[in-house]
Order: sequence, then C-alpha cells, then structure tokens
Amino acid sequence: MMKTRITIIAILIGVFVLPGCNKFLDMTPTDKLSDKTVWKSKESVELYVNGFYPYISIYSPFGDGESQVGLTEGLTETLKYGSMTPGTHVGFANIVAYANGGITAPTASFHLGMWDNLYTRIRRVNEFLYGLEKYGTALDEATKTRFRAEARFFRGFLYFQLIKRSGDVILYDEDLLSISKTKALSTEAEGWSMVEEDLNYAAKNLPKSWIASSFGRVTKGAAFAMQSRAMLYAKKWQVAKDAADSVINLGIYDLPKTTTVTQYRNLFKSYSTGNKESVLEFNYAVSGPSHGFDKLFTPGGDYAGVGGRAVPTQEMVEAYELATGGYPDWSAWHSATGTTATPPYSQLEIRFHASILYNGATWKGRQIESYVGGKDGWISFKDDPNPEGRTTTSYYMKKLVDENHTDLASQPSTQTWVAIRMAEVYLNRAEAAFMLNDPATANADVRKVRDRVGLPYQDKGGADLMAAIRNERKVELAYEGHLYWDMRRWRLAHINYNGPGSRVHGLKIIKEGAVLTYSYVDCDKQDRSFPEKMYRIPLPESELMNNTAVQQYPEWR
Repeated sequence: MMKTRITIIAILIGVFVLPGCNKFLDMTPTDKLSDKTVWKSKESVELYVNGFYPYISIYSPFGDGESQVGLTEGLTETLKYGSMTPGTHVGFANIVAYANGGITAPTASFHLGMWDNLYTRIRRVNEFLYGLEKYGTALDEATKTRFRAEARFFRGFLYFQLIKRSGDVILYDEDLLSISKTKALSTEAEGWSMVEEDLNYAAKNLPKSWIASSFGRVTKGAAFAMQSRAMLYAKKWQVAKDAADSVINLGIYDLPKTTTVTQYRNLFKSYSTGNKESVLEFNYAVSGPSHGFDKLFTPGGDYAGVGGRAVPTQEMVEAYELATGGYPDWSAWHSATGTTATPPYSQLEIRFHASILYNGATWKGRQIESYVGGKDGWISFKDDPNPEGRTTTSYYMKKLVDENHTDLASQPSTQTWVAIRMAEVYLNRAEAAFMLNDPATANADVRKVRDRVGLPYQDKGGADLMAAIRNERKVELAYEGHLYWDMRRWRLAHINYNGPGSRVHGLKIIKEGAVLTYSYVDCDKQDRSFPEKMYRIPLPESELMNNTAVQQYPEWR
C-alpha cells in the first residue's frame, strides 16, 4: 500500500514534480489573501499546500530549522563536535554545552528557540486555512476537508516544535482578524490541546493512502504517529498510546527483521525501495531539493577539511550490547596509558555496525584509518583548532551518511529523511503504556524492537523497565534528533549534562608497525553545564520588544 512520503523529483526555480505526475508543478503559488485566483481550482490550491511539505525536511538532521548548533545530539553524551570555532556544525554545540557556568537568554533563544521562523511558518498555514474558508467557494466540501486536514497536520507539527522548546507560547489559529500585536501567552496545556486537536482532525480526515497522482502526501498514519510523539511531551499518556495503537492497527506499516547491517541500513531509505517501516519521510533529488549532510559528516579521508564535523563518542559506543545480549567489559580501554588489546567491536550488535564507523571498519571499499596520522586521522580536542575532517574520538558517523555518495565535491546529498519510523511508534507506545501502569504492553513493545535485531530480552518492571525503554530510544533512534529533547522532557538533562561526570570520551589510537595502542581520552576537557532554566528556551528579544502583553519567563528574568 502507498504511504506517507514527499518525493520531489525536481526543483528548478520553484517548480517540483510529485511521483505519478507527468508535468512540472509551480512551487510558488500566491499566498496573498487579496489574490483570489489561487482558490479558483483544486490544482492551484494543492500547489499552495505543497509549500508546507518542506517543513518535514527543515526540522530534521538534514535541515537547518532544528537548532543553530547543528545536530542536537552534540549537546548529549552521544556525539562530539570537534571544533570550538563558532558556527553551525562547527563549534556552537560545544559553546552551548559548556555555557562556561551560565548562558544568557539571547544566547539560548538564538541557538535553540527558532521562535521567529516557526511563527512565520505557522502564520503561513493559518493564512491558508483562512483563505480556504473565505475564498474556497469553488471547492466541494470533501476537497476542502482534505486540504484543511493537510494544513492542520502541519500546524500541529510546527506547534509541536515550538512547545517542546518553550512550553507556554502564543497560540494563533486561522482567525486572522483576531490577531493582535499584543497577544498573551497561553499555557503549555492549552498548547498541547491545540496540537492534539489539529492532529486528531488530520488523522480523522486524511486517507490511509493516496492514488498515484497524489502519492507523497501526509496520511492518516502520519498524523497518528506524529500525535504519538507529541503527546509524550504533553504527558497525555492515554492519547499517546491510542495514537500509536491506531498506527499499528492500520496494518500498512511493518517492523521487519534485520539480520544484516545492510538490511538495517535500508530502514533509512524510502518506502519506494521496499522500506515499510517508514511512516513519514521526505525525499530529495540531485536537481533539488538536496542537502549537504554527507559532505559534513563523512569520514575525513573521504573529504579532507570538511568531513567529520561531529563524531560518535565512547559513551555512545558502550551503549551498544553484544550481539548475544549483555555488555562487554570496557574497563581495559578506559586506561589513559593504553592497551594493545583490540576493542570488542566485532562482537557488538547490528545497530552498532550500521551506525558507527571505527578504526578498521569497511567503508566505500577501504578501511577506516582513525589512528594518529591515518588517512582519516585523529586530533586532540582544543589542542588543534582546525580538525579538517579528523576525529576526536576515533569514530565517525555511519548512520544517515550515504556510503554510495562518492562525488562529494560536486554532487549534493539526496538520501531520504525518514521522519517517523515504526520503531519509534512502538517505543512511544512502550513509554506511554509504562506510564499507564501497563507493563505487559511496554515489555512487549521493547521486546519487538530488540527482537527485530536479534537481541534477547527479559521482562522488567518499575525503574528497570523505564531504563530499558530509555536505552532503546537512545540506541534505536540514535542521531535522529530525539535524545536531547527526550532528556529534557524526562528532566534528566540537568543531572546528566551538568558538572563532574558530564564529559565525553574517545580513544586515541597510535599505530606502530602492525601494533595499535588504544588510550582513553577526555574529549571535553571541561565540565558541561545545563542549568535547570534551560528546560524552557526563553522568549526572543524580538517578541519582548514587539508584544507588550508578554514578559520573559520568570526563570530567565
């Protein structure tokens, strides 16, 4: 069956083609309410809605809307940016992670708030909804309902992004006539209710799948899956569980067995390639839209001076279990003086080998050389301000990086962004079930995710069960943009990312002849800082200056 994917075959000065279409579609329809021509036909209104679909990509690891730091995992124990030079995908993550004992409201808002851009996009969706009701008289009610459902999906999606950051926000709907420059904040609960209602409407009125000529649009499954995610943040456990149930009960999506690394990596490809785990995705093309993820994160030996911007940490490596279950004893490799023993990489589970490149791993027909002086190289963090593609931990990212992309100098990246996978839906349900005192469902869902990669599991209860759910999210959803926000909603960030014990580590590898010596190294060289006020990203100066009805959140005054 067809499923949610937005495939853009070509964009040339604002035009794109969807699968099943045989002509270029204008990507720049007017959105001025005074111009009623946009509402005269279903086709022109559809072009208007098409402009919302790139939001899926913008708030992804491949986009620029999630944060100014780059990948938010760079603020966690799982990923290390190698530079202190200010800039996105350079040193912003380190600057924010350390905060040098404190962080100002403007700094926090700039790096993580994304307030103004989100409201610009929310306004655009609301303008569409307003125009649909006011000018869409030529459309039949079923068509209007379909367009309304698509737009409300995106409004719910955008408000989710906003509320997960700041809690109490300003709520605007399609009633543009009621908009005022002086509008007060609504409560976080009111905001989550609006997100729930928008996604409810979308789920109720979107189809399970689309005919070929409309293939690629958001579906009922995408709306329910997005709701299962958002309602965990809202702590509406029953709504989250019911939404996940609804996705699973559609019978469209699957959690396939993956017995090889290749099979697991295929889970991050398009549904069109046979990946039935993808519930919501955004596709790219060489002619556009495209992205530059591979060039930034490929090993330094592939693209010297640019690649390796952020690399997995030893803490992330040690989160992976043995293929037979349980964890290896890493104590021998926690030695600052070094050991010549080979780390137990070969014994680790499939997800490790699908996600992380280590010294000696096979990549693009060669072996990774992440030792000092190797082709990919190693640097001591801070001691060399110009990493130039070299790793600070001895590791490189493999997950989300396209191994088949070899012409990094002249060709952009086109690998699909799978925004919601069934693994997340099951883990969303597991957490909601745990909170609803339903350990049987929670254990079954954790087991299903682990069984897919051949890992054993024994039922747990209480704190042990919640710990298992958290670890599965950390490992299964690694580098997909979840962990930092999960740690915030679990109220664990100020504990784990603050003070002594918050530093991340890696291995320094020295090669002498055929002998490799592995030494444990501090890759932060100072403690991290996460003040509790960071649980709410502050209001930007632009809002405070222009809206007299709001004041800065108390913790930031």
